[in-house]
This record gives sequence, structure tokens and C-alpha cells, in this order.
Amino acid sequence: MKAAVIRKYGSTDVFHNEEVELPKIKSDELLIKVHASSINPIDWKIRKGMLKFITGNKFPMILGMDVSGEVVQFGSQVTKFKIGEQIYACLNVPGGGYAEYAAVPEKLAALKPNNISYEEAAVVPLAAMTSLQALRDQGQIKAGQSVLINGASSGVGTFAVQIAKVLGAEVTGVCSSRNIDLVKSLGADRIIDYNQQDFTQEKIQYDIVFDAVAKSSFSNCKKILKANGVYCTTLPSPEIVIQGFLTGFLPGQKAKFILLSSNSEDLMLLSYWIESGKIRSVVDRTFSLDDIAAAHAYSESERAVGKIAIAVSRKAAKTQS
Repeated sequence: MKAAVIRKYGSTDVFHNEEVELPKIKSDELLIKVHASSINPIDWKIRKGMLKFITGNKFPMILGMDVSGEVVQFGSQVTKFKIGEQIYACLNVPGGGYAEYAAVPEKLAALKPNNISYEEAAVVPLAAMTSLQALRDQGQIKAGQSVLINGASSGVGTFAVQIAKVLGAEVTGVCSSRNIDLVKSLGADRIIDYNQQDFTQEKIQYDIVFDAVAKSSFSNCKKILKANGVYCTTLPSPEIVIQGFLTGFLPGQKAKFILLSSNSEDLMLLSYWIESGKIRSVVDRTFSLDDIAAAHAYSESERAVGKIAIAVSRKAAKTQS
């Protein structure tokens, strides 16, 4: 099978399209024909060696956390899926989605929403589950609460705005002026243009501040949090780990970070919301697997709005308009 392989950490130049062996699946895994994947910041952070304390130095390595595709084989312990079914999933680090086939643990997979393309499905798992778990599990969000999403037009942010609305919150989105219309269309009740206003200097206070792009610290956000408000970020820096530990034992404001726990149950909930028209994918652009280096470079530029999809198969490419 064809795959985008790296044999060392480094710049986008380390990608090489190669013919490699099919993954060998375990008894609790599916072998899927990958039609689409996506780019997440964790992918290029792994590529650059920023997470080698987790990934080690075992090469060759195939990146790509998100996948959508068709089941072509399954292990003896798999009970929930059949050959030919369309699924999507967020894989464990370092991934494996930048390839024509991938091994997917059954417990991480769910049926792909039937009303969207493979690319639209492939951008969902990591970003949307991160948003869901940040708001529901870390933020303990309740209907009627006020939520601020910093980075509302980012991959995680676009899902966070929609999920917060589905869960009954009043949402303020922070983004640039060029993305105001998009964030409004996702359901935000109020918009702050960060080029015109520093949201941390607001007089309004929020029940939850979710920093979807890890650009503002808990210390900077404390003044806009209510007395028992929760700040959550996507980056587990040493500072937030310490603050999270300290605030966890004290009454009042809480500092938290989100470490994604990929699972099929949350994906099934997201599928239900997608099929019900309550949330949708925002795909900035789609690259082919041959152009994976360019896709990574574009993601690193931080200019993308929503997510970047990777069309792996011809079937996925045909869905592009």
C-alpha cells in the first residue's frame, strides 16, 4: 500500500511516499481502506519531534490521527462492525492515517455519519471529541451558562462553538474580523474581534473560558471568569499542570487542560448531532496524500479556518466539488 512515511523527525521534507506492507491487525481491530484523513497540530508536532518523549524513535512512522474509510477485514473479537461499513475514528499516537489502509481498534471506531463525505467525516474525530470533552467533562457545562471560545474559527474552536450551543450555553466566540460571519453561522451569540479588542480585559464574566488555540493563560483569563468558573486549554504546559493541581484543591476558579480520550461512544454522539443537522464540519481545503508536506506547512502557518482534510483515495477525491 502507499503511505506517507517519515524516517526521522524534522521539517516537511522528511515525508516520503513509499510502498509499505499492509498493517497487521490484532483480534480487536479493524482493517480499513482509508478514504480520507486530516491534519491536526499534534501531527506536525510529532513530525518535528516535539513529542518524542511519547513517540520515541521508532521509525519508519506513519502519522495521521484521524481516519474515515471502509472496513475490509476485522479481527476475531470484533462484534460491532461488518465488511463494507463506513467508519471513522481517532487513532492512538502516532496515528497511521496517512496511508491507503489503517488498523483501527474497535473501541475507537464509530459508523461514519451518513450525510457527509469522507473528508467531512475525517476532520471530525480529534477536534470534535476534544471540544466535547473539554466542555462537558472538564468544564461541566450546563444549559444557560455563558461560555467564551478563544480561537472560535480554528479546527477545535469551530466544533466547540457548535457543541456549546447544542448543550444549551450562550456562546461568545473570539476570532479575527475575516471569520466573524463563519463563527456567527456556527451559532455564536456574540463575537469578539481579537484585532479590535483584548477579550481578557472584558468586564463580562463567563462560566467557562475554553482556549481552543492555547494562546491565553489561566492567569490572563482569571478576571473574566466567574467566581466558580472553569478555564480549560488544549495545551498541557507545566504552568497549567501546576495551576490545575492547586485549583483542584481550592474552592473557586478552576484551571484545567484537556487530554483527549478517544472512544466510540463520543463519536456516536457526534454522529447523531451531525446527522441531525446540529453540528457540521468546516473544511478549509483538501490536499491529496501526495501533497501531505504542503498540507502540514499550511497547518503550521495557522491560517486555516476550521480543518484541513487529506483525500487518500480516488473515492474521496471524487467527492470534491
